[in-house]
Amino acid sequence: MQLVRTTSDSPDFQYLTKLFDTFLIDIDGDEKDFFAQYNQIYIPNVVICYEDGIAVGCGAIKTYDEKTGEIKRMFVHPEHRNKGIAMSVLQELETWAKELAFTSCILETSHKLVNAIALYQKFGYQPIPNYGQYIGVASSVCLKKELQ
Repeated sequence: MQLVRTTSDSPDFQYLTKLFDTFLIDIDGDEKDFFAQYNQIYIPNVVICYEDGIAVGCGAIKTYDEKTGEIKRMFVHPEHRNKGIAMSVLQELETWAKELAFTSCILETSHKLVNAIALYQKFGYQPIPNYGQYIGVASSVCLKKELQ
């Protein structure tokens, strides 16, 4: 397994996020267009996980405010799940967040993504009120972690 830091311009990141967007159609249903508008942005801090030279997972972190990074676009290809890829990507994103002088990370996920929520909670993320564009979105679960 190899983790590579890059940007959202990476063709491998774009490939994985297209798979993720297809996956999310079933999750988000009628809200898919609402969420999609926030995912078509340039992100300078992307981590891609490669296994035998193949991109199998990704995640990104973008600035939310001066002290807070927002974890975005966490995804592992379905054929490569349960191998610790998401944990490795999340750890690398948190390391990068500290290097960027963030003191905390926030994220939003769907209440339907129970495994993702469990992963984040295992890493110390705690529920917070919905923030930003997710205020009032019943299907959103927002979490935060103070970085050490």
